Amino acid sequence: MRLISLSVLALLLPLGASQAGAAETLYMYTENFPPYNMSINGRAFEHSADKIDGICMERVQAALNQSGYDYRIKLRNWNYGYNRALSKANHGIFCTTYTEDRAPMFKWVGPLAQNLWTIFAPAGSTFKMNRLEDAKGKTIGGYRNDVRSEYLLKRGYKVSVIDSDDLNPKRLALGQIDLWIAERLGGPYMASQQEIEGLVPVYSFNDVDLYLAMSPDTPDQVVEDLNNALETIRENGTYDAIGTKYGL
Repeated sequence: MRLISLSVLALLLPLGASQAGAAETLYMYTENFPPYNMSINGRAFEHSADKIDGICMERVQAALNQSGYDYRIKLRNWNYGYNRALSKANHGIFCTTYTEDRAPMFKWVGPLAQNLWTIFAPAGSTFKMNRLEDAKGKTIGGYRNDVRSEYLLKRGYKVSVIDSDDLNPKRLALGQIDLWIAERLGGPYMASQQEIEGLVPVYSFNDVDLYLAMSPDTPDQVVEDLNNALETIRENGTYDAIGTKYGL
């Protein structure tokens, strides 16, 4: 009789809860990329989800809560989180751009938001761009394992790559780089946190989708559950409410 009762109970459990009990903890990494992901204290590292905010952060956390999986979210520099997501099962990184080159490297959950790539010049600049090729010969600030930096490097542009993007607004203001490739909304936001104002957006291109990228060794069922959970928060209005909170 007890066996029958337990079987019936298992059938009544939410799908995510039954799978979550058998799954390992999910480990998520993000970076300071405001307003998509950011430390609420303006710090370079955070060890817990309650110290991290942003559009993607809130949407990922809502989907994780909906899925029933146990999870940890930490904020690190992009290169650190990216390499862990590449190499460790049940590890992921967000928000990152989905591209054809990257498609086989991860398992994907999303989209979570949109991103418009933009070239910025320093405040007061009169530099004009009508096409991307106008930046040839200029030193463009980027950061390691970022899809925008990879895009430019692949096409022969001179990119000065560092580990953390939040240093690039200051480098631009100091003349250490000529231009900076960032996101149209996030670039000025990040710069303002460094007390850098008045950056000039000189050229925008590649309106792309941002995702949560999970390690290729993560079980397919986990990725399916997370995508289903994301779809649920779309349907119940949570996804759009988070966007509205940030003016999207």
